[in-house]
Amino acid sequence: MDKPPLNPYILLMVGVISISTSAIFVKLAGDAPASMIAFYRLLLAIIIMAPYVFLKHSDDLFSISKKDGTLAAVSGVFLAFHFILWFESLNYTSVASSVVLVSMQPIFAFIGTYLFFKERFSAGAVLSMLIAITGSVIISWGDFQISGLAFLGDILALLGAIMVTGYFLVGQNLRKRLSLTSYTFVVYSAATLTLLIYNLGLNVSFGGYNSSQWLIFLCLAIIPTFLGHSLFNWSLRWMSASKISMSILLEPIGASILAFFLLNEAVSWSQWLGGSIVIFGLMLFIISTKKMMKPKIIHRSRKL
Repeated sequence: MDKPPLNPYILLMVGVISISTSAIFVKLAGDAPASMIAFYRLLLAIIIMAPYVFLKHSDDLFSISKKDGTLAAVSGVFLAFHFILWFESLNYTSVASSVVLVSMQPIFAFIGTYLFFKERFSAGAVLSMLIAITGSVIISWGDFQISGLAFLGDILALLGAIMVTGYFLVGQNLRKRLSLTSYTFVVYSAATLTLLIYNLGLNVSFGGYNSSQWLIFLCLAIIPTFLGHSLFNWSLRWMSASKISMSILLEPIGASILAFFLLNEAVSWSQWLGGSIVIFGLMLFIISTKKMMKPKIIHRSRKL
């Protein structure tokens, strides 16, 4: 096809709005444990996917080698702990701080490719990373002045960014061999199993949630997952990874606006300043590395 069936820029906008709701839904889930929110998000996602996968992609799914299946499972473990850490961070810090800090995944991903795949840094990449890190320090310093718990939330968000980096680094070669649908289904299934074991180990209740919370679990499975990250993956056919990466940087802005109106969360001066610096640094980073950018570097799938 020479022309996309729909305007990819409009769908990209829908995708940005959709992923911006993720942190809001987690906050609205109230006292539901972070690990259980993550479990039901992924469980419902694979239940929704299953009929399509088994009817249309069963040959691809069952032809996955043992080695690739194992790597996909490891990728799923990283994804599970990304959700646990990021969702837990929202119990301690604001949506603005958490989403900005977890958005630093591209920086960690490039560091990972340097350590494990010997990718070279350009001077522009190093400078942009230092700018983004400076912004994250300003956010964390401001939150620490407010509360030690807010600072803990910032640390959890950064750890969540590291976990999703592991998810992408492990899965980057798999995506060259497996279809997006089969790969995503296996990874989500492995992540769901990981979260099941995690919740059983901590004796977290699988029931007792009200109708609003069940609706939130379903919304998480559909809106940020399918209307968000799936649209980004679709858009990769029609536009560059760097453009999509740039659009994803709007997520902290969208999430902060939604948090202001829906959760009455004001944004402090340190969050405004630090967040702006982080986003500016990430923009410079994407521009300076776009020749080396692959779909694997794209934030939280792109994932999720």
